[in-house]
Amino acid sequence: MSRINTNVQSLLAQRVLGLNNTNLSQSLERLSTGTRINRGKDDPAGLIASENLRAEATALTAAIGNAERADQVVNIAEGGLQEVSNLLNELQGLLTTTANQAGLSEQEKSANQQQVDSILQTIDRIASATSFQGTKLLNGSFDYRAQNVASEVTDFKVNGAKFESATLDVDVLVTQSAQQAGFFLSTGATLDLGGSGDDFRIEVAGRLGSREFSFSSTTAVADVAGAINQFSDVTGVTATVSGTGIVLASEDFGSDEFVSVRVLDDAGITGTGIGIFDLEADDFGTAETTATSTFAAATNEIRDLGQDVAGTINGVRAVADGKDLRINTDFLDVELTLATAASQTLGAVEASAGQPTLQVTGGGADFQLAGQVDIAGKVSLGISNVAVRNLGNSDNGFLGDLASGKSLNLADGDDLSGAQDVVSEAIEQVSSLRGRLGAFQKNTVGATIRSLAISVENTRAADSVIRDTDFAAETAALTRSQILVSSSTNILSLANSQPQSVLQLLG
Repeated sequence: MSRINTNVQSLLAQRVLGLNNTNLSQSLERLSTGTRINRGKDDPAGLIASENLRAEATALTAAIGNAERADQVVNIAEGGLQEVSNLLNELQGLLTTTANQAGLSEQEKSANQQQVDSILQTIDRIASATSFQGTKLLNGSFDYRAQNVASEVTDFKVNGAKFESATLDVDVLVTQSAQQAGFFLSTGATLDLGGSGDDFRIEVAGRLGSREFSFSSTTAVADVAGAINQFSDVTGVTATVSGTGIVLASEDFGSDEFVSVRVLDDAGITGTGIGIFDLEADDFGTAETTATSTFAAATNEIRDLGQDVAGTINGVRAVADGKDLRINTDFLDVELTLATAASQTLGAVEASAGQPTLQVTGGGADFQLAGQVDIAGKVSLGISNVAVRNLGNSDNGFLGDLASGKSLNLADGDDLSGAQDVVSEAIEQVSSLRGRLGAFQKNTVGATIRSLAISVENTRAADSVIRDTDFAAETAALTRSQILVSSSTNILSLANSQPQSVLQLLG
């Protein structure tokens, strides 16, 4: 065929040359940018996957920064708490020194009280001054706020809470009552030893220790109780007159408490209904009708154990200790102490009929430690107020009560054992807070940073597989495209010159 109007071979060569030039340009672009996907048309599905991975990697990198910032915030709080701990230790030393009353003058006691006042003022100053970028850390700014707290809750502490609604209800259900350990000793209004001439001797023991007591005939039951109560601080056991006998009871509630009685010499004690009786499980003030043991048979120790309260908080079985309940979950970490009546009444503990035990309304320190912004990626931490008016509890008192003129000041020395209880509780609270913050740094922040770093690494690697240029393969494609472009150019030149052969027919 000899046509010149349409050069089909040239058109074919042009098309192939255009394709080869496109492939060459694509290879040059990929090699110059280092990425295989530079626009959506290069790989639409791959672009979507790559952009999602890049967004995820960016969020993870930001989360690592958040975790590092959280670590610094807690570091500053820990620094303040460490100094508070040192001051509390110094306060303990002053308390112990002041208790040596016979060896101190009044001036020395006053000087010790001045040091106590200085320590208390310094603790308050640290609580109000410790801050991060102007945000106070130890004055309760990061403590949780609560409302509608049931009157049966004597103390509570919210250590962590995650919620997105206006309030978080905390519902407590008591499933087992808290109990003291104890016995009823029926001795008669006065001891009747039948003229044996011996003393009635018993050994009473509790969690703190034991003491032996001796009572002669005709001793009134009130005097027996009074003698036992003189050593309650040593034994942990109290005695209360009840009718013609006494109730021996542990000072505290829980399975760690016990009361034991051992009769060393019953001295022939006589009387109607005398002996050692258990107390009813549902009514600690009432003795069983049948004696557990006679005094003569109690030469071996008879022991009764206390019982921890048991219950649930928001449907989660709580850890119990005495009258205390606590749960620690990802969404709620709360501990509370029930009043005696509430801890011994099975059922819900309600602020009012149909209402929760308490409501958390806000507060706490929220840290975003995951790339995805939702409640699961948030970690909430409560940092309580360590001012002296808050260190302690409602049962023993608060650290501020040790100040001059207050009920537990050291200068008067009227209740140094009470002051010891408050200082011990304050030391335990600060140590517990430091331990909780340390666990947050080590186990939450530290593990999060390590885990997120691995996730960033793997996410970047996945994105690289999808988006980055394979230089070995692309270099080979470039060489191929260069050869094909050169070949196509030569072929196009031949195709364009082919119609000239028709001129020979025109002679």
